Amino acid sequence: MADSAIPRPRQAASVREAYLAQTRRKRLYSGILLGVFIALMSSGFMLADSRNAGGFWSGLHRLPDFPAALFSEAWAKRAELPENLARYFPALIETLNIAAVSTLVGTIGGTLLSMLSTQGLARWPRLIPVFRRLMDVMRAVPEIVIALVLIFVLGGGPVPAMIAIAFHTCGALGKMFSEVNENASLKPVEGLASVGANWSQRMLLGVVPQVAPNYLSYALLRFEVNIRASAILGFVGAGGIGYELKNAISWGQGKYDAAAAIFLLLITTIIIVDQLSSMGRDRMTHGRKSEMMA
Repeated sequence: MADSAIPRPRQAASVREAYLAQTRRKRLYSGILLGVFIALMSSGFMLADSRNAGGFWSGLHRLPDFPAALFSEAWAKRAELPENLARYFPALIETLNIAAVSTLVGTIGGTLLSMLSTQGLARWPRLIPVFRRLMDVMRAVPEIVIALVLIFVLGGGPVPAMIAIAFHTCGALGKMFSEVNENASLKPVEGLASVGANWSQRMLLGVVPQVAPNYLSYALLRFEVNIRASAILGFVGAGGIGYELKNAISWGQGKYDAAAAIFLLLITTIIIVDQLSSMGRDRMTHGRKSEMMA
């Protein structure tokens, strides 16, 4: 029995040859796919370059012209920097308000959708695929598309930007929260059900205390993303500091000092928010781990 379990030399050689042949085929297929990918990318780039108003390679040397003009004009008018910072600070506050409200609304909606799309927690288990596809749609539609439609209906301002970002945030956080919910213990939920608690009470008292640190961590991370998104949506008329930046750049010479002040405000704010949220997430994560170890 022991001798029959040992492969013969000829069988071992055939197995080795089959493995090497399979490896060569995989390398060949990978090389073909890589070649096709490079060809498609090259052809697409050449097509886009031919349809562009100016050639990419012919205009590449002009790439540093705008930053050079911006910094030179901002330096020449550096005495007006404090005035420009104070002038555009309210627009920055508006951008932060858009990001904060959209994150709050998206977090609430994402929490509800995550509960409804998690096995063992769902109020209507048969509708789990429906809620999951709904979150897929929310994540798939870009914020700028939703904002453009809402601006056409509601007009320009912060409300379309808030709704657009909240819609996308709801789908993104709902997906993350549902993955967190899958690791939650069902024992508290079963205990609350045994004493007659309804579905909302079971979720609020049995699940949320377990997943709250992870929820807050993801929400803070999404808040950083939403600040950038709200600034970008300002370029399509959704208000905030992005709208002021668009106007400063489009006016051309004489307004680059204002654009530099807006860039400084936006970059500084993103750095500060990133550091604060990172500290908060780190404290929540390590605090949760220390409590579990204790």
